[in-house]
Amino acid sequence: MFSGAIANIEGSPKEGDIVPVFAADGSLMGCGHYQIGSIAVRMLSFGCESLAEDFWVNSIALAYEARKAFGLTDNPDTNCYRLVHGEGDNLPGLVIDWYDGVCVMQAHSAGMFRSKKQISAALQTVYGERLKAVYDKSSGTAPFKAGLELVDGYLYKAPGFKESEGTVLEHGHKFYVNWESGQKTGFFLDQRENRSLVQKYSEGRNVLNLFCYTGGFSVYALSAGAVHVDSVDSSAKAMTLVDRNIALNGFENHSSYCCDAIDFIGNCPEGKYDLIIVDPPAFAKHRDVLKNALRAYQKLNAAAISKVSHGGFVFTFSCSQAVDKEAFALAVFSAAAQCGRRVRIIDRLCQPCDHSVNIYHPEGEYLKGLLLYVE
Repeated sequence: MFSGAIANIEGSPKEGDIVPVFAADGSLMGCGHYQIGSIAVRMLSFGCESLAEDFWVNSIALAYEARKAFGLTDNPDTNCYRLVHGEGDNLPGLVIDWYDGVCVMQAHSAGMFRSKKQISAALQTVYGERLKAVYDKSSGTAPFKAGLELVDGYLYKAPGFKESEGTVLEHGHKFYVNWESGQKTGFFLDQRENRSLVQKYSEGRNVLNLFCYTGGFSVYALSAGAVHVDSVDSSAKAMTLVDRNIALNGFENHSSYCCDAIDFIGNCPEGKYDLIIVDPPAFAKHRDVLKNALRAYQKLNAAAISKVSHGGFVFTFSCSQAVDKEAFALAVFSAAAQCGRRVRIIDRLCQPCDHSVNIYHPEGEYLKGLLLYVE
C-alpha cells in the first residue's frame, strides 16, 4: 500500500505495527505492517482488522506445502531451498532459506523483524524434529532507522546443535554454507536451475566464471567434464570457499583468481574461453542509478562477447530489480552490436520455482538472464 494512496492515518502507529486498512467508502480491506516510506503498509491479510492467532503457522505451512509440491522438501539430491520468498509467499518483507535443517531468516521490514519470535515458533511447529536451528540474519536487511536492535543470532537451537556452517546438496553437488558470515543467507539459491544449464553446455570446454562467489557455477561445469575452469571474484573470503567447494567435490582442473572481474576479462586473451558466466552483483539497487547500471551491463557484456571463442557461449545475468528484462536485453544487444559479432539468444533465464512471483506483484521477478551463442 503506497503512501500516496492513503488519505488519512488515525492515531500514531509505530513502524512495524499491525494496522487495519480501510477503503475510501469505509469498507475494510485488510491489515498489514505499517512502515515509514513510499510503501506505507505491507499487506498480510485481507478482510480482517488483525492477524489470526494461527496466522504465522498457517503461512509458513502454506509456503512449505508449495515447496513440497515443487519436489524440494524430500529430494535426496537437493536439501537446500528457499522456503519463504516475500511477496511470492504473501509474506512481504520476509525471506527464509532452508539448509538441511537450518532455517536462515532475513527481515526486510520492521514488522517482520518484530515478528521474528513468532516466525521461529511457527518454523518449529511446521518442521518439528527436522529443524536443527533458526538463525536471524537481518542486521543488513532490516531498516536501521526504525530503532531496532539489529544483532544477528540464533532464535532457536535444537539440543546439541553447535555448528555455524554446514554442507548441503544441490542436484547432488556438495557445497559449504556458512550462514553466519556468508553473503545473503549463505548461498545464492536462486541460480540452482541456471547452474544445471551451465552443466549441460560445459563438457569439453574451457570455462570462465566471473563474480563466482563460492563457485557454484564452477562446480557444475567441472562435474560435466569441462577441460578447465577459472573462477574470479574480488572477495578473498569467497575465493577460500571456492577452493573448499572444488576440493569437496573432488575436482582439480580449476584455478582461482582473487581480483576484479572486469579487469580480468579485459586483460584475458581472445578465444581462450569457450563458455563465460557473467553473474555480477546488483548494479542498480534503486532507479536513481539505472542509467549508470545499464552502461555497466553493456560494458561488461561487450567484454565477454568480444573475448569468448567462436562458437562459444555466454551466460549473462542481472539481479537488479530496477532493471527489467527488456532493459537488460537492450544492454546486451548494444554490447553485441558494439563488438560486431553475430550473437544468438539461445535461452532466456530466470529465478527458480521456490523464488516464485506473486501474480499481483510482478516486481518480484528480479533475476533475469540470457544464454548467448556467439559465432
